[in-house]
Amino acid sequence: MQEYKGKTLDEVLNTIASEKGCEVADIIYTVLEEKKGILGIGSYVLVEAYTKEDIKEFIFEYLGSYFTGLGQGVKVEIYEKDDEYKVNLNTDNNAIVIGKNGQTLRAINTVLRGACNFNFKKRINVSVDINHYKEDRYRRVKQLAKKAALDVRKTKMDITLDPMPNDERRVIHQYLNDFDNIKTESVGEGRNRRLVVKYSEEA
Repeated sequence: MQEYKGKTLDEVLNTIASEKGCEVADIIYTVLEEKKGILGIGSYVLVEAYTKEDIKEFIFEYLGSYFTGLGQGVKVEIYEKDDEYKVNLNTDNNAIVIGKNGQTLRAINTVLRGACNFNFKKRINVSVDINHYKEDRYRRVKQLAKKAALDVRKTKMDITLDPMPNDERRVIHQYLNDFDNIKTESVGEGRNRRLVVKYSEEA
């Protein structure tokens, strides 16, 4: 994220737009300092600004540097979906990067989100996948959740699923939200946090 200075905010934003080849509406900025001069003399505005393309470039360069440091080649694809930056990686050794039960991949997600939030001083929604591993994993947990929900609806008895990370629990919460007579609840702490599928009289 860069700082820009000019006589007026409009002047600064137009300078940024010209430099980045974007529309003024595409600029995300914060006014850091503003001084009103006499008859406009001595006035200035100082802003911090970036665009969505800057975020993508930061992610690309950060991951490229990360995997270069590990001595691994990597192909990076970045796209936006629902205000989230989806990143799919294909490396020289996907299995190692994913790690046991996806632990290494989750660590990469945590580190990258922290780096983005720090650099842009804002919460950036970013999700990293390895050769669509998480997409496949989400499909499997949805199948598991559907089976559990149908069993709960039939027996009216709660089913507690095995511990799983926050993103997988969130997928199930959202997926089962549309199931009649079914509600979900997360219980436990840390690595033992798991999801309970419950029967509900409410349709």
